[in-house]
Amino acid sequence: MMSPLEDNGNFQTVKSTFIMGSSSIINIGLGIIRHKIIALLIGTAGIGLLGIYQSLSSLLLNIFGLGINESGARQIAIFHGSKDKYSLARVYISIKRIALITGLFGIIFISIFSKELSLLTFKNSKHALEIILLSFSILLNNIFGAQTALIQGSRKINYLAKINALGPFWGTLFSLPLIYFFRMKAVVSYLIVMSATNLISSWYYKRKIELSEVRINWANSINQGIPLIKLGSALMIGTNISFGISYLVRLLIIKGLGLDAAGIFQASSIFSSIYVGIILKSMATDFYPRLSAISENHNESNKLVNQQIEAGLLLGAPGILLTLAFAPILMVILYSKDFIVGFNILRWQILGVMLQVITWPLGYIFRAKAAGQLFVITELFYGICYLSTTWIGMKLFGLSGIGIAFFASNLLYLGLVYPIVHTKYDFSFDHNTLRKGIMFFSVAIISLLTLKLIPSHFFIVNIPLLLAISFYSYKKLNLSAWFKRIRQKN
Repeated sequence: MMSPLEDNGNFQTVKSTFIMGSSSIINIGLGIIRHKIIALLIGTAGIGLLGIYQSLSSLLLNIFGLGINESGARQIAIFHGSKDKYSLARVYISIKRIALITGLFGIIFISIFSKELSLLTFKNSKHALEIILLSFSILLNNIFGAQTALIQGSRKINYLAKINALGPFWGTLFSLPLIYFFRMKAVVSYLIVMSATNLISSWYYKRKIELSEVRINWANSINQGIPLIKLGSALMIGTNISFGISYLVRLLIIKGLGLDAAGIFQASSIFSSIYVGIILKSMATDFYPRLSAISENHNESNKLVNQQIEAGLLLGAPGILLTLAFAPILMVILYSKDFIVGFNILRWQILGVMLQVITWPLGYIFRAKAAGQLFVITELFYGICYLSTTWIGMKLFGLSGIGIAFFASNLLYLGLVYPIVHTKYDFSFDHNTLRKGIMFFSVAIISLLTLKLIPSHFFIVNIPLLLAISFYSYKKLNLSAWFKRIRQKN
């Protein structure tokens, strides 16, 4: 029998956020340790080389992965929700085989054009062999994506959290000795080991999911996978648009305001999204398969989207206000006093991040309903808005204009996406979601106005506001009952 806590649609969001957030904190901690040790062993040049290879690997993985892990997770979630274990097993075999084929094709393609990739990346062909070796991480990550698609689609969030922590842990343990003994020569080997430990961790937990015994030939696997490739390719294009726009925005900032401004923008962007990023990550891992499983039912889908937005606002608002109140102090502590001017960007980015808590669930409607074209069009629209408003914002307002652009582009994106999902899928904000959205945005605007109009009283006004919103969210999410349940289980 479902408890009152579970009957509340917020429960699953809080639970998945807590689980994924805990593993994310471990992962972030391990990343800090790895990069600190690597920096000590091979210096800034080594870190720079690692960053280049990581960027190249991410781009190639996104291309040769064809988004099959995300489209596959959607399809598995549908069969998991309908209890169709036979079809679930068939689609998983198709995903796994397509991942293997595209991964092998990636190795062949990268090997053939390794010299050209080296010239494009490093302006010489000396790194061609390392790029060929790097291609093996693409294959490993493709198979890893297929296995996590099964786990995610089956909604085994606790398995995903363990993979998210254990893979990097073992990767840290086995890869750092390579850097210690072979220094710069081991940078690519380091990335391959990290990919391998992630793959092994996902394989271990994938085995815990029971699958029906089915036989399907390779031709049928590929035929069954064609719809997944079509949707996955659209998702891949949308992701590449996002990567490209992010890169172009940074080029605009460097050209218009200089390298220092780009550094300040990077610091403020990390600061504004680090807390809400955990909520958005849990959305990708848990909300997406839940929404996919009921994607054919507009009423149930719309109810779930409203629940996700409401829970996201309740979880996100305290962290957003906390960031807004103490960011100047924390930016000086974690960076230096030179970065404090980033607060001019941050105060607008905070409003944009709060908008993302609303717009991301709306965007996931396109993914869940396999509306690949709409996803690409809306991503392209957002990208064009972000680029153009960044250029205009810098011209009119200087450094602050970068933050204004982020807020404005997210507002314009909401103005496009909501009419589409309202017209096409009958989506509407319910009363509770609308009321909380208005309330939290009003509080955030009051916070910003106190900074502008009465800066000497900023903390006097904002600390009580932060405490009041935190208490309100705590009560509305019924966190006391949730934590009591955790203690009872332990």
